Amino acid sequence: MKTLLYFSISLILYSQFSFTQSAKLDTQEVKVLKQIWGKLGLEDKNEWDFDKDPCSPGRWQLFVVCDCSFESNTTCRVTQISISSQNISTSLPTEFTKLQHLQILDLRFNYLRGTIPSEWATMRLSNLSLMGNRLSGRFPTTLTRMTTLLELDIEANRFSGPIPKEIANLKNLDMLDLSSNDFTGHLPAALAKLTNLTNLRICDNNFTGKIPNFISQWTKILRLHIQGCSFEGPLPLSISALTQLKDLRISDLKGGASTFPSLEKMPHLSILVLRNCLIRGTIPNYFRDMVNLSTIDLSFNNLTGEIPSSFSQLENVDYVYLTKNNLTGPLPGWVFSSTKNVDVSYNHFTWDSSSGPKTCEHEKINVVESYSSSSTNQRNIHPCLWKDFPCTKSDAQKINSLHINCGGREVNINNTIYESDTEKKGVSPYYNAGNWAFSSTGNFLDDDHDSDIYILSNTSSLYDISTSSSELYTTARKSAISLTYYGLCLKNGHYTVRLHFAEILFTQDKSFNSLGKRVFNVYVQGELKLKNFDIVKEAGGTGRAVIKNYHVIVKNNTLKIQLYWAGKGTTGIPVRGSYGPIISAISVDPIVTS
Repeated sequence: MKTLLYFSISLILYSQFSFTQSAKLDTQEVKVLKQIWGKLGLEDKNEWDFDKDPCSPGRWQLFVVCDCSFESNTTCRVTQISISSQNISTSLPTEFTKLQHLQILDLRFNYLRGTIPSEWATMRLSNLSLMGNRLSGRFPTTLTRMTTLLELDIEANRFSGPIPKEIANLKNLDMLDLSSNDFTGHLPAALAKLTNLTNLRICDNNFTGKIPNFISQWTKILRLHIQGCSFEGPLPLSISALTQLKDLRISDLKGGASTFPSLEKMPHLSILVLRNCLIRGTIPNYFRDMVNLSTIDLSFNNLTGEIPSSFSQLENVDYVYLTKNNLTGPLPGWVFSSTKNVDVSYNHFTWDSSSGPKTCEHEKINVVESYSSSSTNQRNIHPCLWKDFPCTKSDAQKINSLHINCGGREVNINNTIYESDTEKKGVSPYYNAGNWAFSSTGNFLDDDHDSDIYILSNTSSLYDISTSSSELYTTARKSAISLTYYGLCLKNGHYTVRLHFAEILFTQDKSFNSLGKRVFNVYVQGELKLKNFDIVKEAGGTGRAVIKNYHVIVKNNTLKIQLYWAGKGTTGIPVRGSYGPIISAISVDPIVTS
């Protein structure tokens, strides 16, 4: 983020400058800082020494940057303040306005409440970050009067209502992040006037209507994220005008179908996510010229035809997700010979005995349920490759109960053995434990980790969970996009399926770690059971168990439970890349009928 870069450079420059100068912070600004620290509840902490000049080297230097060129290099003025991750729970002080040379204000990751003071409209900030707080109310019109802003980040707060037309006043904005609030209504045409935008994120809101065609006015845009916003399809044709894009993410549209958008004039594109956008038709061949692509996610659409041969020429691609489409033809050989992570599960490919996979267990490839039902007559195809994962065991080998400790070791809970589920395979793994299996899709974007972690261990305390069953909730399996568990070779009949959940990443306190929100959908046997499921909301807090019970009829010896992330919930608390569905345990027991 540019704010952090500016702040770091300024710290270095100032530390070099301050050793050779005797300039001190203006006495009036010292008083203002003391007032601000007092209003924020920081003054009483021992680490703040107001007897020491705030512009001198030391602890202050981590939070305050000064310009000491005033009055012939004898007086300093505060130009930047960064007070992040301090869990401050007050409202925003109006006293910031008294620092007339303040340009950058970073108050991310706290517990701030209230709204933006109207007095702030007089501030001449270039960068303002309020991400990860409890600020609420309508979109603050105060912000629309701060016309000097270049970067504005209010992600992960509790703002609501429509985006006001006055946002057009912020014509200098380079970066705007409105994600993870509760904004509603149509995107106003006033946004079209923000033609200097290079970075726009509006994910996880509750907008209405379609993605407007006026996005074509953002010709400088490099990064555009529109995920989980409740927009209707189709994708706007005007997206083709955004030729400078490097990172495009749109997901989970409703309603009208889309044709594949024209992206061939985007040579710089590195990350492309068009997931669950109701795209139909074939995949275009122009991908061969998009040499900078590293991630392609076209999953959960209605794409047909064969995988283009041009995909084999994408040397820089690390991740290819074509999951849950209607792709046909033989699986191309490059899928199995490349070093890329490729997920082609849940499609309708045609079996080719000379090149087709013999099993679903590959290190970087997911091919579960990837072949059409017409291929199921081929005896040499492993059942995991067939549609609906049929059972090939005899009746004597079939089971009538199943218990899994998702992400954890084997445990005995009230004389019931929950099987171990500690497989740590990577991006899109398939794992078969004999009586059950799981298939996962997706890597966590933006988390800056070379390898993602797909098993959570509790960082929050457990509440109101009996000691005997607590071991079910100390771990959970998670996924970035989709996680499917299979009960294999169950006897046909009626079952009670219990899905166990507990939020064990976020905390229950007055810190920014408590402000995360995880939201996902749950399907059982293909039927949507839980939409926008929020464990914390359902349980009444973190570290509390929620058990969902379902009466399920198994007809073809296979039980299928799917968790799907539809772009909702926060993605940056406590760290970037914290999102996606989790599950603690699964139990399946027969219903005895008389």
